[in-house]
Amino acid sequence: MSKRKIILNLCTSLDSFIEGENGEIDWCLTDQDYSMTAFLNRIDTIFFGRKSYEQLVQEMPNAFSDKKKVVFSKTLKNIDAHSRIISGNIENEVRDLINAPGKDIWLFGGANLTTTMLNLNLVDELMISVHPLLLGKGKPLFSAIERRKKLRLTDTKTFSTGLVQLYYTVEKE
Repeated sequence: MSKRKIILNLCTSLDSFIEGENGEIDWCLTDQDYSMTAFLNRIDTIFFGRKSYEQLVQEMPNAFSDKKKVVFSKTLKNIDAHSRIISGNIENEVRDLINAPGKDIWLFGGANLTTTMLNLNLVDELMISVHPLLLGKGKPLFSAIERRKKLRLTDTKTFSTGLVQLYYTVEKE
């Protein structure tokens, strides 16, 4: 049995922000598929930080209803029946999940969870969709990365809208 992969898949502005100054993400919600259907067929589990999970539940309560949701939070207490909270040892819990049977895992975000997963060397692939706009201010794609991470570009896709997708594998330390 092969290990499940953790894939960070998110959108960013050209100036590397994942949300605007006031938390806005409207610019990355479009009517285009941008390879998401194929990606969603590849995964069966989604990792969320608390804020990302709460935002998803508020804005799109029925989204990804066919996927297992794992929320990383020390404060969240109430969650839907198809979700699970991890509040303890993230590294051990995640290693148990990636070694369990199943499809790959989508690291949805947010920024703090992404940083933690990268610093624990748990992310296998990055699928970054770069939107053709500059936000100027907002929440950066990456911050507080403890060590250099070497990435290998495995694919690129361009779309008529100007969006560019970058696919990387993370070279493990």
